[in-house]
Amino acid sequence: MSQVADSKGSRARTATAKRQRLTAAAARVVHQQGVERTTIADIARAADVPVGNVYYYFKTKDDLVAAALSEHAHGLQTLTTRLDRLPDPRQRLKGLVAAWVGERELAARYGCPTGTLASELGKRDEGGLAEEAGKVIRLLLDWAGHQFRQLGLPDPDGLALTLVSAYQGMSLLANALREPGVMTREGRRLTDWLDSLPDPRD
Repeated sequence: MSQVADSKGSRARTATAKRQRLTAAAARVVHQQGVERTTIADIARAADVPVGNVYYYFKTKDDLVAAALSEHAHGLQTLTTRLDRLPDPRQRLKGLVAAWVGERELAARYGCPTGTLASELGKRDEGGLAEEAGKVIRLLLDWAGHQFRQLGLPDPDGLALTLVSAYQGMSLLANALREPGVMTREGRRLTDWLDSLPDPRD
């Protein structure tokens, strides 16, 4: 009986690991190639999973794109959870900018993972996946707005929009110019801007 249970448990772990590999591969490949150019075979190859097995986990390419968005959301939540350990909201926001700059090579080559995907999906007629992409960006806006609110600054949501808009802009320009230094320079400006904001708590 225990051998049967162990066997089932082993199969379940293998299935979970395979699904996670497919999800991570979908996020990576869709970012690099875009939705339209990416095939299920591309994702299967990147995940080292036989193409026929993919359909056991994801019925359509759109299901894989949704999984990629989920992976982006998870990555963002992992980052913000780490930043939340910092004692000061200004330091958290500066940590966020530093994380963006740390991805400058990737941004210069492919753009912002979520931003480019949201832009591509927004050109479709149907709204489901585009709305999901918007939700990931909303997670970032909400987190940043919370930090500005903790600083006691007026219009915290507007400040969050300014910050995230600057990130999307510098990612787009770094990608268009194929110049990672754009991220470095603009990241420095954002950090200086954050430092210049008054602290009403003083």
